[in-house]
Amino acid sequence: MTTLARRRGYHVGNLRAQLMADARALLEEGGHSQINLRGLAARAGIAAGSVYHHYASKQALLAGLAVTGFGELEAALQAAADASQPTPIRACALAYFGFAQAQPALYALMFDPGILAEAEVKAARTKAFSVLESAVRAAASQADQDTETVHRISLAVWACGHGAASMTLADNVEDQGLLMEQVIQGLEALFRRR
Repeated sequence: MTTLARRRGYHVGNLRAQLMADARALLEEGGHSQINLRGLAARAGIAAGSVYHHYASKQALLAGLAVTGFGELEAALQAAADASQPTPIRACALAYFGFAQAQPALYALMFDPGILAEAEVKAARTKAFSVLESAVRAAASQADQDTETVHRISLAVWACGHGAASMTLADNVEDQGLLMEQVIQGLEALFRRR
């Protein structure tokens, strides 16, 4: 596509969304080290100043991508929790793993320490976590747990999910499903009422 054709495809009202889509494509093609604002402007066929109008720095752009990722993770967790009674913990764990496997570059960016330190990214992560916490609270097996215990269980599920998802990204496809199932079975055994 020529620069002129790309430029005509943009509308003032959708430039920010289009920049985010282009940045996400670059992220998926080569990781966040491949993204720079001038290169993004060139890809979009616009002046570099137009990018800087929306994103003051590469860090701001990457934070925006991470916020988008946590929003998508939040939606996946919510959909899993809504459709999964009486096993919301299992469903949320599967949704978490599924998101990490489907979006490995975005997932890695979301948990990059430098990006995660950004206030808006922390807030988006907290919203996604709160969906998981609500699902744990709604689980029949946790019905008589106090708020603090539910919070601790939710942190354990989140940490196990994150660790296992990170591990599965390094495994071959056949081993991913086995590891996911073993971790879920471990969580179920751990949180099963005695």
